[in-house]
Amino acid sequence: MRLSDKPPRKPSRSAAAKAAPTPSRRAFLLSATAAAAAVAAGLVPRLMRPAHADDARRATDPEHFEVAYSDAEWRKRLTPAQYEILRQAGTERPYSSPLNDEHRAGTFACAGCALPLFSSRTKFDSHTGWPSFWMPLDHAVGTHTDSTFGMVRTEVHCRRCGGHLGHVFDDGPKPTGLRYCMNGLAMTFQPQPA
Repeated sequence: MRLSDKPPRKPSRSAAAKAAPTPSRRAFLLSATAAAAAVAAGLVPRLMRPAHADDARRATDPEHFEVAYSDAEWRKRLTPAQYEILRQAGTERPYSSPLNDEHRAGTFACAGCALPLFSSRTKFDSHTGWPSFWMPLDHAVGTHTDSTFGMVRTEVHCRRCGGHLGHVFDDGPKPTGLRYCMNGLAMTFQPQPA
């Protein structure tokens, strides 16, 4: 038998493994890369958007609020900017709301369901650019923990329709020490009759 007649020698398993990745390893690496890309793609919108899925679902869940409409009905009832704030937990630009400069006696109500929320007697200038109050009216608002943007805050929503109003902080004036920092688009103002 000549040397050329010998069948080619199979490389050892370790040599073959070093030469090229096995299909299962390649599939694993591709799957891991795809999973990492999906996670990254899922995180970017969450960081850019102030609300997370639980907030949006909570705010539109008809089982938990007296006033509940379908998403399509909310879109019909609200302006696009109000919808973004009340139903998607958005935030308006600071100093953009006329209600920030509203100083007449009266009541601030939910733009989604007209529930009275705050008395003008509790409004103060927080120098933040949003209408601020040191106390809501009785049984007017609810709160929820908001952990967007890598911080923990207390989100404030309308008790009756679940609409997002803003956040409450503990740097307000006496007597409560609280600052209910609200989006003006989430509210309407009803002047007190003369």
